[in-house]
Amino acid sequence: MSTIYIMEAANLFCGDHDPTASKHLTLAELKLPPLQEMYQDHHAGGSRVQIEVALGIQKLEPTFKLNGWDPDLLTQFGLGSSRSKVFTAYGVVRDKRTGAALEAKAILEGRLGKIEPDAFQRGELQGHEYAINEVMHYELWFADKEKLYWDFFATDWRIDGVSQNDDERRILRVPTGTAS
Repeated sequence: MSTIYIMEAANLFCGDHDPTASKHLTLAELKLPPLQEMYQDHHAGGSRVQIEVALGIQKLEPTFKLNGWDPDLLTQFGLGSSRSKVFTAYGVVRDKRTGAALEAKAILEGRLGKIEPDAFQRGELQGHEYAINEVMHYELWFADKEKLYWDFFATDWRIDGVSQNDDERRILRVPTGTAS
């Protein structure tokens, strides 16, 4: 039976190993990375019609906005921090047919590559927009089920827990493994 799922609340942890890294009090906006294929036009010499050929997936670019200032998060920015960080987002998604609350979870590994403060205006809440760049790992879970998994170093891309590139890795003799 059809239903509709509505996100009602969200939280973001910037650094999974620190339980104080919760941003639930300041999180104003969270945008998971858009999933977009890359295409190249191809017009064969013997064809009247040009086609598009899918060649991969564009880089992942998640963003979020926090209200106020976050001095601890400022230290995770850019080249001063040589390692990637793990960012984990949790969402409460409501099944409007049954009323059940379900967990949505996104796990990203990347670098905090952009911090853009809003202009200060007296009487208005100032926030900061952040971007996570150099994303090397992404998981998306819905109701405890893996919906999407990608890891650059493990060279795996899974949809609903099923690898989408096992044949390619096998043919190229790329070792399979898990991310570390």
